[in-house]
Amino acid sequence: MGREGSRDFVEALARGIDVIRAFGPRAMEMSVSDVATRTGLARPTVRRLLLTLEELGYVRSSNGVYSLTAKTLDLGTSYISALGLWDVARPHMAALVAETHESSSMSQLDGSDIVYVARVAVPKIIGLSVTIGTRFPAVATSMGRVLLADLDGDELDSALAAPSTSGIIPRVEPSRTEIDSALAEVRERGWAMSDEQLSLGIRSIAAPVRGGTDRVVAALNVTTHAAETPVDVLLGEHLPKLLATAAAIGDEWSNLERLPIADG
Repeated sequence: MGREGSRDFVEALARGIDVIRAFGPRAMEMSVSDVATRTGLARPTVRRLLLTLEELGYVRSSNGVYSLTAKTLDLGTSYISALGLWDVARPHMAALVAETHESSSMSQLDGSDIVYVARVAVPKIIGLSVTIGTRFPAVATSMGRVLLADLDGDELDSALAAPSTSGIIPRVEPSRTEIDSALAEVRERGWAMSDEQLSLGIRSIAAPVRGGTDRVVAALNVTTHAAETPVDVLLGEHLPKLLATAAAIGDEWSNLERLPIADG
């Protein structure tokens, strides 16, 4: 079904979201024409949308060039705040980072990408910058494989069929047969590793965070620099701590889900 396939579909809202999503690391400042080209929308439409977003405080303009403001972060952090998972995970992640001296992140699946929803970092230089909202192709990451491994056949087919919007081309692009084999291994052992598959120098392990229904609600990782942390240290020292932390977050989140919610 197309975008106009429902009587309840609000095309103006969809176009406004398209304009916001047009901005990114490679397009942080754009003219009306630039946005029109990236979205496929008519220039007059783009101009009206940008002026509306500017009035609402989501974009700013200077000499005909537009850029997003920090207020757009509200759109994403509102989701994270409503989810509540970050509040639960934060102290556990901070303790994990204090033990491993490596960065830890949490992500969820969106189509064929993972999206970072929480992160506790250490000051180390790796090949790709990561912040809340960063997207990576799921199949090339340890967290992505944990999340994909929890999907049933139809869900997995749908996720893998969705085009990545991360803008990242992974160093290794596995075939579907290789993906299925890797996910089967993840299901059997309960964790995943990505060894420089996303980018040179990035080595990570990930574990599932499960909710009250035992479905995976997020993935938690430990990320290292491949030149500094050998695989045996990652698996022998960091993996047990990661698994324990993911389980603790899952237990606390499951207990929170069971609490009654007051109306009003």
